[in-house]
Amino acid sequence: MCDTIVAVGNATKDGSVIFGKNSDREPNEVHAIEYYSRKKNEEKTVRTTYITIPQVKETYEVLLLKPFWMWGCEMGSNEFGLTIGNEAVWTKMPYRKIGLLGMDLMRLALERTKTASEALTLITEFLEEYGQGGPGGYTDKKLFYHNSFIIADKKEAWVLETADKFWIAEKVKGVRTISNSITIRKDYDLIHPELIDYAIKKGYCKSEDDFDFAKCFIQKLNINQIGAMGKKRKKRTQCLLEQHMGEITPEIVMSVLRDHNIPPKKEEKWSPHKSSMKSPCLHATSITTPSQSTGSMVSHLKENLQIHWVTGTSAPCTSIFKPIFLPGIGKENEKKAISPTYDPDNLWWLHEKLHRLVLMDYTNRMNIYKHERDELEKQFIHETYEKVNKITRKISKRDQEELRKITKKAFTLSEEKTKSWIEKISKTNPIKNSGFLYKQYWKKQNKAAKLVL
Repeated sequence: MCDTIVAVGNATKDGSVIFGKNSDREPNEVHAIEYYSRKKNEEKTVRTTYITIPQVKETYEVLLLKPFWMWGCEMGSNEFGLTIGNEAVWTKMPYRKIGLLGMDLMRLALERTKTASEALTLITEFLEEYGQGGPGGYTDKKLFYHNSFIIADKKEAWVLETADKFWIAEKVKGVRTISNSITIRKDYDLIHPELIDYAIKKGYCKSEDDFDFAKCFIQKLNINQIGAMGKKRKKRTQCLLEQHMGEITPEIVMSVLRDHNIPPKKEEKWSPHKSSMKSPCLHATSITTPSQSTGSMVSHLKENLQIHWVTGTSAPCTSIFKPIFLPGIGKENEKKAISPTYDPDNLWWLHEKLHRLVLMDYTNRMNIYKHERDELEKQFIHETYEKVNKITRKISKRDQEELRKITKKAFTLSEEKTKSWIEKISKTNPIKNSGFLYKQYWKKQNKAAKLVL
């Protein structure tokens, strides 16, 4: 379960497009950051997560944030500023046992297209040609779903929602959020040519005037649809963005992704063991809340440069957003293959130790390092925009090198601080009781991950 949000030019402080997403996956499902420069391809085919399709002669420079085990990405961007995030949705259409995952469709669009409208066209054409399908879960191989997307570039953004091969699209005006439920109803800008006729034929609506995509195609009795609480999270994120219309910055989008959907008065006493699926910053608790926010991204799509603020770690409320820049800069990939179990040399796993220590006494343990974390993140933001605001024209090689150093410094400092915070917190005993069942749930997750706290 995820949340994807966007604010276009008339809603942001500087007139740029700002995108954000929390990727919600299984607690032990490592969230990877991968960067690939533009490439000439000699291979005739490419293997996606489940199927092989023809390869193109050249693929563009991409930044991918993804579950470590799959080919596609949960969110990502390319050298032109095209940025995409997806959501699982459940519809009345059948689920294919094999095909392109929604995550595969995103990566293909990022590698092969330059603008939001081009990406929308590619995704809808591939839906028709290859279909969307295959298990979307890491260990849950019975999890099948269709997809909705926010597709943004430096000029505009679109919401694209699908039901098997059928699709419908709406151009974003102001701010827009999506979250595990179909949201487009009667107002749309583009539509599959056969969609309305199909809905009438199936008895989902009586006529074109009666057509309402969400009403016609949401699979209301699907247990995943009910449990995901997508409508509640969408309402929350939309409301939070609308409060800042015309003044939205990357920091505001970060705060939306960190939101727990609780009244301000209860914030001081709140703990993740009280979390539910209505929380944008999602914390796993049990079978009723089986996912957590495993990685987050906020993309500032400026005209001459893109700043992608990524955590690379779970639970944005416990994490630090760090900058990666495109085009032509990126970030060096991990040298070691990602382990499915605890590896202290991997940033995601290192932070996961901190995260899970914090979960056992959230309020008290967050207070041990929250101020220092906030100051460090402010430092990253200040240093980034101090440099970026001086770049008014084409990015020089010297600019690229300086921005690359900012990224390296941010990730290095984050790793060092995470180690020190783990050491501090490990010396403290939990003060508040988070509940027996909650502790047992995380004990089981830690055992599976071979993570000793």
